[in-house]
Formats: sequence, C-alpha cells, structure tokens
Amino acid sequence: MSEVWAKWQGQVIHGFALRRLLSAGDHSAVFLTENQAQNLANAALKLVPAIPALAEVQLSRWKTAATLSHPHLIRISEAGRCQLEDREFLFVVMEAAEQTLSQILPRRALTPDEVREMLVPTLGALAYLHRQNLSLGRLRPSNILVVEDQLKLASDTIRPAGETSTVIAASSVYDAPETKDGALSTAGDIWGLGITLVEALTQQPPSWADGESETAVFAAALPPAFVEIVRQCLDRNPANRPTALQLESEINPAPQMPAASAPVPPVSVRDPLTQIPKHRWRVPAMVVLLITAIAVWAGLRVLSSRTSREQAAPVAGASQNPEMPLAAPPVAASSADGPPLVLHMEIPDVSPSARNTIRGHVKVAVRVTVDSSGNVLHESPESPGSSRYFVRLATEAARKWKFAPADGQDSREWLLRFEFTRGGVTGHATAASSQ
Repeated sequence: MSEVWAKWQGQVIHGFALRRLLSAGDHSAVFLTENQAQNLANAALKLVPAIPALAEVQLSRWKTAATLSHPHLIRISEAGRCQLEDREFLFVVMEAAEQTLSQILPRRALTPDEVREMLVPTLGALAYLHRQNLSLGRLRPSNILVVEDQLKLASDTIRPAGETSTVIAASSVYDAPETKDGALSTAGDIWGLGITLVEALTQQPPSWADGESETAVFAAALPPAFVEIVRQCLDRNPANRPTALQLESEINPAPQMPAASAPVPPVSVRDPLTQIPKHRWRVPAMVVLLITAIAVWAGLRVLSSRTSREQAAPVAGASQNPEMPLAAPPVAASSADGPPLVLHMEIPDVSPSARNTIRGHVKVAVRVTVDSSGNVLHESPESPGSSRYFVRLATEAARKWKFAPADGQDSREWLLRFEFTRGGVTGHATAASSQ
C-alpha cells in the first residue's frame, strides 16, 4: 500500500503540499506537510478515500474534534474534501508527532515508572473527553504520540459515545467485546487502555485461552502492581470497568492529610507553673498601656513603609490557583526607561493535568507593544523553543495586561516574563532591553 499512496507525494491539497509519506495503511495514509496559517513548519495531513454514505459523518467528527482544547490531545486545524486525479478523498490537518508508542515497543518495554508517567496525561485527556460524552474510539499504542516531548492522544478518531461504529478496519484486540455490536462507549476506551498497558509493560498484548474466556493471560513480565488495574480495565462487562477519573485516583492518589496532633494534656495541679506565686504575674496597668501604645505605633510605621515600597516597585504576580489571576494595584504614571508600572496583569490559566507534566521551570517571555493609554497593541513570544502550549497561554495572557498611561508617547515596548511550575504561574514585566 505504501507504493500506492506514495504516488501522491508532491501534490497540493487546499494549499497543503504533500511533502513526504509518513505512514500508510489499507484505508488511510499520513503525509508530512506545512501549516502556514498555524505557523507550523511541520504538520501532518491524513488522507482517506471518501465513502459517499459516510463522508459527511466523518467530516462532522473531525470538525467536532477541532473545537476541543486540551494539552494532551493532538490539535486539528482543518478538514475537508479533495480530488486527486479521478478519486475523491477526505483530509484532516493536525499536529505532527515525532514518535508513537508503537514505534518504541518493538525495541523495548516501558518501565513501571514510565507507564505511570504516561498514564497521568492519558487519563487526563480521557477524562476531559468522557465528561463531554465523547469517546477516543481507537486507543492503542499507535495513537499515543509524542509532540515536542509532550504526550498526546490522536484526535482524528474521536466520536460521540453511543454512536454506532462506521470504521471499516477489521476489529482487533484493542476493541472492546461490545464493539462487535457496533456500540462505541467511554468504557471501550478503558478496555483499549488495559490492552495498551499490558503491551507497554511486556511488549505483547494479553491473550485469552479462548475467545470468550473471562480471564486474560498476561506475560510473566507484567509487574504485579499493575495486574489488578489491568484486570479491572479488561472486564468483559463494560459497566464494571473503572472510569478514567477512578483510575486517576488509583495511579495518582490524593495526598493524605496529616494526622491530627495529639491533644495537649491539661496542666496538673502539681505542675511547677501552678506553684509560682501569683504576685509574680501581676503587671502594673500603666505598663500594659505603654506597651500597647508602642506596638500600635510600630505597626503603623511598618504598614506605611510597606505601602510606599509596594507602590514604587514593579509588579510581579504569582497564582497557586490558575483560575484566580492576580491584579496589581493601580499606579499613576509610567516610565519609558525604568521598569513598567502595571495596572492589571493576567496570569495564564493552566489545567491541572498540564501542570503535572512540568519538570522544573518553563520560562516564556512575550514582547508587547503598549499604546499611550496603557493597552497592549501587539504581542509576540520571545521563546520559540518552549512548549507551544505554554507559549500560547503566555501570549494570550499578555494581550490582556494593562499598563499605566504615558502622555506624549505613541507606543512603548515591554517584556513580560512568565514562569510555569507545578505549583503555579508567576509573571512580571521588565524593560524590553532587559535580558
């Protein structure tokens, strides 16, 4: 089939040049292309023959998938029909992946720690889909991809849960038993996940003594810690399989609250403190009033000093809760040469599953052009090597910043620096020339 599909290399489909054949099967092929509208030098274009009775249904699925936004789902940018010679095809353009799990497993199995790391984003993406009553449809190693060191699931197979399957490809071990009746469900994704876990850890999928046996047979290499989870996923009754959220809690349980401190025993009547003569604890009333007055005076001085420093210093924000971005206190003026004075800062809203993928710190700088009223006119990222997801969030947040007005200046440039960690996000503004 590769030779059949390869003849389309060099063709241009709706402005997308088919530069090179990446993979091919009996019913589809994926080509390397460029997506100029998304500023992506490398993108993937999937080509499938158009079947008149199914074409509109498939295009509708792809358009639904294109509206989804999750850091661990492949982004779809365009889908449509095309004509090559005398044949009609459907095409979908999406992010290009550097590698798939199916390419790794022939060389080696994953370690238990690697599988746990894989499960966190996978279950996060599945939970996101299942909340919207959507099913991934074909969860298997070939649809678990790596894009710029970030794990993502293929999106071109997404369809509404409960919809009758119209997939032409023959069924496989990754398809749940109930799909024989054409039923697609979120529980079917959990079955595919169970098969994929076994294959990832042992390099071979499970087997059954006969096609209808209730108990799967695993390779001896399957770590005991995963046996029970896999058996739950591979329950032949879909109602008995765990949900993605339940599996998340098993793989990454919430931290336990510290045990309550033991109560302090009451002071014994024989405690030495009770034997101190009462006159030692008496303090003249005038001394108490004097100490109180001094404390109030000192507190006011500290508060006044702190307020002055905060009004004069450049503003930096940090949010442990991305849903509650910080706003800076208003200031009256701005300096073109000194640090910018910020009236409002927008902290990027990062999903918990995306924060869990951060190791260390992800730093993104965004250059903004600000008008005399303090509004952002233009923003452009200065960190092209960072994760595109975090660069996009930082850029979207940057355009919502508000600076102090500056009379007599048509425009100014500032550099907004964002730092993403698992604990939260910080942001601050500096002069554009600062490095």
